[in-house]
Amino acid sequence: MTQHPWLSTYPKHVEWDQTFTGKPLYTLLEDAAGAYPDNIAYDFMGKETAYRDLLGQVNRMARGLQNIGVGKGVHVGIFMPNCPQFAVAYFGILKAGGTVVNYSPLYSEQELINQVEDTETDMMITLDLEALYPIIRRVTQKSRLKHLVVDSFSGALPFPKNMLFKLLKGKMISHVVKDDSYVDFQGLLSSKGQPDPVDINVLEDVAVIQCTGGTTGIPKGAMLTHANIYINVLQLELWATDLKRGEEVIPGFLPFFHVFAMTVVMNLGIHLAGKVVIMPKFELNAAMKMIKKYKPTLFAGVPTMFTAMLNHKDVMNVGMDNLKMCMSGGAPLPVELGQAFKNKLGLTISEGYGLTETSPVCASNPYDRETRYGSIGLPMPGTEIVIVDRKDSSKVLPLGEKGEICVRGPQVMKGYWNHPEATAESLIDGLFRTGDVGYMDDEGFTFIIDRDKDLILVGGFNVYPRVVEEAIYEHPAVHEVTVIGVKDDYLGERPKAFVALKNPDEDLNEDELMAFIRDKLGKHERPREIEFRAELPKTMIGKLSKKELVAEENEKYERQKQQA
Repeated sequence: MTQHPWLSTYPKHVEWDQTFTGKPLYTLLEDAAGAYPDNIAYDFMGKETAYRDLLGQVNRMARGLQNIGVGKGVHVGIFMPNCPQFAVAYFGILKAGGTVVNYSPLYSEQELINQVEDTETDMMITLDLEALYPIIRRVTQKSRLKHLVVDSFSGALPFPKNMLFKLLKGKMISHVVKDDSYVDFQGLLSSKGQPDPVDINVLEDVAVIQCTGGTTGIPKGAMLTHANIYINVLQLELWATDLKRGEEVIPGFLPFFHVFAMTVVMNLGIHLAGKVVIMPKFELNAAMKMIKKYKPTLFAGVPTMFTAMLNHKDVMNVGMDNLKMCMSGGAPLPVELGQAFKNKLGLTISEGYGLTETSPVCASNPYDRETRYGSIGLPMPGTEIVIVDRKDSSKVLPLGEKGEICVRGPQVMKGYWNHPEATAESLIDGLFRTGDVGYMDDEGFTFIIDRDKDLILVGGFNVYPRVVEEAIYEHPAVHEVTVIGVKDDYLGERPKAFVALKNPDEDLNEDELMAFIRDKLGKHERPREIEFRAELPKTMIGKLSKKELVAEENEKYERQKQQA
């Protein structure tokens, strides 16, 4: 077996086996501001911030944070949507010597408390929005948090939007209690003097604790070092074919608190000294208007975003000619979606692959050729992907055999915070076990079959939901599909498909769709039931989510058993 089969097909402009040198993560901003001080770093609803001004804010924030005790070993949470304050807090924490802990604004109170305690977060930075402040204040009162740093959301808006927001959206603003835990964000920004220099060991010091799997039970915080994230940004820049520093325009749709957007949008955007057009969340009509106005050059999204854009009535009129790169991550890209995007718009969506534990990008389809639909592509520079036996991780499988995908590279996490057993299980001899099942072909392209945990066991036979989903996606009326395993007293489990149609009025029923996929799937793979819904559950970054549907079906199963 060829040890590194991807070498024969690797992009000619990239050396696979090169080594990287990490730097403190905040130097991304320092270098960009030094080279392009007058370039616009952020545009937030029309209010622009130049790189020199952003660096000045970050330095003052770092000084202010140091004044209240932030330094090495101090964990500071960020609890806010996409906004300029996020970047100021993020780089300010890092420059003060602290560690960033990202928090999802969609988490429940108990989930937030769990994450605060598990990651040993010392203080939190948030906004005065009704959707954020009341819940995080309650968390502060019930947890180890010592300080709650609060800023006004309206302060980030341009005039007169800032005044109109206060007048017309007053109900969205929360009353802020200025007790002993309260710290004024603007007060920190008014700090005098430069921050004290901090000696950062880029290979050991943790820049970000990014939680994974925290929506059920206790979350695990992946410890991402300064070098992990910094090098992943360099890998992404090398992988691209024609990105130019100081010239790129990047939509900030994806939430910065998620590792995908944190690295691929915020950090890469800063490294390129590009303009990041920030939106608090992805809203389709607003996104299409933004694309028409700003003419972005680099677009990172999840499959549901690309699906929504493709089906928008004005998709042919917004003008996407400036786009050099469309990167899809966060979830598998349906083959039909990639082909439809190419056929309709002439644009290639390059599917990549990453995980929280790999900072996140560890593989991608090359940009110097047509994408290989259905594949996550080739390993990033300096990164190795191997397929191992799922029961014996020491056994590397031959090309073409299905097994667990494992990753080794400079972007792989240091480990899980305070979870040594989980770290030992997932990191073996420098290889990170992803939990994804797939295979590698003889040209080094990796194909994911499915998540190991999503595998459906039907009468002893393995059924991979993605295989079933791809078959259903081939029907032209299908917009989105999620396949899960539901309990079955005879078979153990059976596949069930949940489908949303492009047109809710489409005359497509369960029998017709069953007939369409019958010859595309094995008997054990065919869903025993197809349920049509107007909309399917999604995660915080907009990728399709199975857990809500699994919970529904489990409840239904238990109810039926009790009634039997």
